[in-house]
Amino acid sequence: MLGQRHAVDSADGTSISVVSSGRGSPLLLVHGGMTSSARWAPLWPFLTAEHAVSAMDRRGRGASGDSGSYSLEREFEDVTAVADDLARRHGSPVDVFGHSIGAVCVLGAAAAGAPFRRIALYEPPGPQTVPHGWVERATAMVAAGQHGRAMASFLVEVVGLTPATVASLRDSPAAEDSLGIVAATLAREARALTTVDLDRLAQRVAPPVLLLLGTESPDWATDITHRLAGTLHDAVLVPVDGHGHEGVDTDPRQVSSHLAAFLAQS
Repeated sequence: MLGQRHAVDSADGTSISVVSSGRGSPLLLVHGGMTSSARWAPLWPFLTAEHAVSAMDRRGRGASGDSGSYSLEREFEDVTAVADDLARRHGSPVDVFGHSIGAVCVLGAAAAGAPFRRIALYEPPGPQTVPHGWVERATAMVAAGQHGRAMASFLVEVVGLTPATVASLRDSPAAEDSLGIVAATLAREARALTTVDLDRLAQRVAPPVLLLLGTESPDWATDITHRLAGTLHDAVLVPVDGHGHEGVDTDPRQVSSHLAAFLAQS
């Protein structure tokens, strides 16, 4: 994924790495779990053709730093810091697209007043996504060094992939890179999601919001997305036909088309 790198210091001093490419209006991408900014490679050529796109590495992965203590609030501050930096560079508010837990981080930053013009969210998770029993099992796997088992459990039990699909991904370079991220971040993010209040955050979001929902996504994604559609002040829900939680990978053309139509509005 080609682009220029720079770093932004978050509120607690953690260095957040950002890769940027393209020309046009600014668009910030915030990835989900078990990956880094590299997650956006399938969408990158579609988005950079129309926008000045920046993708951040969330803390604890990629080229970004980390801190000794973790909370979702620190991640909200990370997104806000990057958005503030981009707004200064471009002289205007930025559009933003968040996937999975990255969408939660975007929602939290928006609630805190980050300089967003338009917001797109692809299936932000919440407490019902991570039942306490699963969190305990996944945490134990990570603590025992069973990172592959923890990753497979997440992909099957939470994301909804079939065991056969997970097996086909096991030997890919992306899977190897994900193991270190799982070790560092899966348990802490799962625990944080058990207490996040998405409704409270959504009630404080002013800009227009696009909610993308896969027609083949897990029940938790459908329930949360529909609830947010009724809680946000200005939201439209658009289906990603024929795909689930991983639609940014499996159909980047459809996702980018929905995103382009939403961002083109004044």
